Amino acid sequence: MSGGGVRHLYVHLPFCASRCGYCDFVTVVGRSGQHRAYVDALLSELALERELLAPRLESVFLGGGTPTFTEGAELARLLGSLPAADEVTVEANPETVTPELARLLRERGVNRVSLGAQSFRPHLLSVLDRRAGPDDVRSAVYALRDARFDNISLDLIYGIPGQSAADLDADLSNALALEPEHLSCYELEAKPGTRFTHAHGSELARQAEAMESYFEHVVARVTAAGYRWYETANFCRPPHLADGRDLRSRHNLAYWRGRDYLGLGIGAVSTIDGQRWRVTPSLGRYLAALAAGSRPPRELEELPPEVREGERVMLGLRLDEPLVLDGLEGALDGEALERLERLGLVRAEQTAAGRELALTERGRFLGGGVTADLLA
Repeated sequence: MSGGGVRHLYVHLPFCASRCGYCDFVTVVGRSGQHRAYVDALLSELALERELLAPRLESVFLGGGTPTFTEGAELARLLGSLPAADEVTVEANPETVTPELARLLRERGVNRVSLGAQSFRPHLLSVLDRRAGPDDVRSAVYALRDARFDNISLDLIYGIPGQSAADLDADLSNALALEPEHLSCYELEAKPGTRFTHAHGSELARQAEAMESYFEHVVARVTAAGYRWYETANFCRPPHLADGRDLRSRHNLAYWRGRDYLGLGIGAVSTIDGQRWRVTPSLGRYLAALAAGSRPPRELEELPPEVREGERVMLGLRLDEPLVLDGLEGALDGEALERLERLGLVRAEQTAAGRELALTERGRFLGGGVTADLLA
């Protein structure tokens, strides 16, 4: 495996105060006594994999779990030990963001915070098992602004059991009133067999029928407020409204553009040089391996060219920028491409950069269905 060229790093901090019913991420509730040992293990894993990374990175992303639930001294130690990067993002739950935490993040080089608001309606937050209330979201944003953060992203979820179209519109109004630089609006995905689907099965089915209209309303409201709809579920202030800055998530752009990335921590995924591996989700096995100086157990998957090409098309077409098809033609169904062009769902053209493909606005609303049809 070649080394030294990976410019994107994901670090998984699994600790949470409680587990939300809809969540299927690798999380660990509480365990404050293991935060130090976990950070020790992360730094040991980083040392073992450091040769894969470029000297300076484009992005570092701390996700979870709730990274800001990690004990403050350990979070500071971790941030101070990570490689320098142009964009350093930390995910945060609103109730964990105090003025002290905001200052800690800023002093340790974080320049972007992704805040999990999810909703501003108390009855919907209760359904989601979220601890933060609407005022916690506002207080967190104010604390981050006071600490001089000028790149804040808010997450919203729609399709929540009990949510109405009016609830969604009010959530969008509340989020936009806080003037975040970036907004992510996701459909609720409740995994089959979870306690959440058992509790809300019939209502989730009703919400599924409303998803298309919810999606269209989200795009209409957020773009009308001046945001760029740059990816299926993501919006940002355009450069002319952001002092010339490109406020798209550089880390997530790396995924959508098919770049290599390294993941550290339990359950973390890496994709490098045509291989993908996932670290064990077991906290015990992870800590034991790294305490012994070994790499943690991981599942390895070889990615043949046809798989990589298909993923490149599927992910690249989520963006509002054209996808250059150089080397990707074999992943496309030519007849489907012609049919979708006639239907006004995709647009293919020859440019100086090569043959380019993009979804039209109508095609973007249909999203995954169009892309699935395109793939050979």
